[in-house]
Formats: sequence, structure tokens, C-alpha cells
Amino acid sequence: MYQFTDYFEEDVLRRRPYLKKEWCIRVVESFEYTEEQGDGRFRFWAKIPELGGKYLRVIVEYDMITIHNAFIDKNFTPNW
Repeated sequence: MYQFTDYFEEDVLRRRPYLKKEWCIRVVESFEYTEEQGDGRFRFWAKIPELGGKYLRVIVEYDMITIHNAFIDKNFTPNW
């Protein structure tokens, strides 16, 4: 169901070898917070226990099924 951009496959995974695609999918499906970016993409955040409870930010394309980027967001603070 989910797809990954060439950028994600070739660049993101190479620079962040700790990432797992299943974590990215988990964040999109069970996010704690989300917002739309100005370019039409969407950001999703969720804690990942396997990363010591750190927040993973996942960015998807406007179609909501193509994952473009992901990284540990050290500066994320939930504002709810």
C-alpha cells in the first residue's frame, strides 16, 4: 500500500541506516501529531519505542501513501 520516493530509498536510508520502513509506516498510521506543510506534503510524528522513545518525523507526499523523508526530530515538543 505505501510507496517510497527515490529520494527516500537512495538518500534517506543511506544517511540514516537506523531507520526502518515499518517504523515510518507505523508513524503515518498511528501518529500523535500531524500538520500540512506549505508545499502540500504532510508531516507526521510519533514516538518509536525502538528508538528510545524519541519522536520520528515522517513526511509524505500529498497522496498520503508515498513516504518522502523521515528522521528523529530532536526538537519536537507536543503542543496539545
